Amino acid sequence: MATRTRAKATTAANRQRAIQRDIDEKDASKSASAKKGAAAKTSAKPKQAGARKQPESPLPEQHQAKPGKEHQLQPRPQFKAPEYKGSEKLKGMAALITGGDSGIGRAVAVLFAREGADVGIVYLDATDDAEETQRHVEEEGGRCVLIQGDVADPDFCEQAVEETVEAFGHLDILVNNAAFQEHADSLEDISEEHMDMTFRTNLYGYFHMARAALPHLKAGGSIINTGSETGLFGSPKLLDYSATKGAIHAFTRSLSANLVQKGIRVNAVAPGPVWTPLNPADKPAKGVAKFGASNPMGRPAQPEEVAPAYVFLAAPSCASYISGAILPVMGGPTG
Repeated sequence: MATRTRAKATTAANRQRAIQRDIDEKDASKSASAKKGAAAKTSAKPKQAGARKQPESPLPEQHQAKPGKEHQLQPRPQFKAPEYKGSEKLKGMAALITGGDSGIGRAVAVLFAREGADVGIVYLDATDDAEETQRHVEEEGGRCVLIQGDVADPDFCEQAVEETVEAFGHLDILVNNAAFQEHADSLEDISEEHMDMTFRTNLYGYFHMARAALPHLKAGGSIINTGSETGLFGSPKLLDYSATKGAIHAFTRSLSANLVQKGIRVNAVAPGPVWTPLNPADKPAKGVAKFGASNPMGRPAQPEEVAPAYVFLAAPSCASYISGAILPVMGGPTG
């Protein structure tokens, strides 16, 4: 079974890269004059609001093949949150995080472990990133299992949950975070395969994982979905991605109402731009350099700035009366 799911994950990653190549070719064929005609957004001067200085725009120009490698990003995303002190908010709990090898998922895994949880990590094919995440989780004192596969496959989602329960004896928290994103300048540029990949990964994957996890979740457990500011305000070049994120917000609110009598809470975090492999594996290199510059803070968030929101929603001591919430972490008012 494990060999078959790894093979399916590799196939999915190859399909993602093929979609990416198609869009890259379309980008290359666009005329420079058409690009110059586009209205430019006014960038804010970068703001620092935390104890630790975060990298600012412009970022180095870079572009990666999907699904992206965190260890190849420059500068490296900040996920350790050294100022964050754990206080056993998740002691004795077990979590399963999809897309947990890098980006927001990695930062959440580290903080969950710092709060006393054991963590299962689902990832597609970045084994080196997943193993680095595992090392950091274990350094925090948590146990960590790595599970490779494609969340678009419902059989794999069942397997991932079963492996997590087998490893830790129970499951208390599901974080749906895996995502596929590939920009397109127009609706005509989005192929059926492109749209299918986005919906099957971002939306079907969340349904599959939640359905697989539910038999194991008990009162006090929770599901946290990763939404997006694009699901609230839209994005002109992320038509399919924005649609899935809006659907995730609706799914979150609907599932929260469905499960409230069981004592299982369902919430979502809606981040703005975050410095993860997702965007350098989407945008052209010049676009990456300006990533987050139009945000009210004038820069993208670092994963460690978003992860505490997931701890807050997961911890019964903090959020026992919160369900159906879409928590914005956007660097200020936007839209």
